[in-house]
Amino acid sequence: MSSMNNIHVRACQETKSWSREQFRIYCSRSSITGDRGVKEVPGARNAKLFFAILAPEGLLAAVESSLSAAFGPLDLKSEVFPFSFTEYYETEMGSGLYRRFVAAEALIAQNILPEAKHRTNQIEGQFSLAGKRTLRRRINVDPGYLTPAKIVLASTKDYAHRIYLDQGIFGDLHLKYEQGAYQPLPWTYPDYRTREALAFFAELRRLYLRDRGP
Repeated sequence: MSSMNNIHVRACQETKSWSREQFRIYCSRSSITGDRGVKEVPGARNAKLFFAILAPEGLLAAVESSLSAAFGPLDLKSEVFPFSFTEYYETEMGSGLYRRFVAAEALIAQNILPEAKHRTNQIEGQFSLAGKRTLRRRINVDPGYLTPAKIVLASTKDYAHRIYLDQGIFGDLHLKYEQGAYQPLPWTYPDYRTREALAFFAELRRLYLRDRGP
């Protein structure tokens, strides 16, 4: 059994607080990401899994460690940059937030993106603090995947450009590859338009094509 599968099995053995549905989602397969030989969905080549982390700078390393434990080794990280595009998260998470993109080494079948989203929600919960009425998040982790043609994010919210996938999760086409680079769309978030983000995705695409082929 691979080290990644060992990690996943151990995680499934430590889920006493999980509901039956959560256990079914995360533990019915030997691993979310599997090995590099993970079976492809017919007509959809395996993709490169990445995560957009939003957190206080002092928590970034711990979040990366949690992602590595859940999804296997990380093989690419973006520069860290201040998140100053909106105040949306500050009420819950406070100010002084930073963005970093990281990618998992293993390839994934495109149809497991909903499972990845539910798993990152669990990781967010591990870092939450107890508030007066509810848990207060300190981090936000959004998974997505890269193919040579596009960047797709996972979202729990429906919108005109989002397609329902499974388990309450929608796929958000967020960047398209055109004229030698990933290009933003009218709805692309500002932080995905930055130099840091576009440089990260360009390098991630290069790694994908090197390892997987065009």
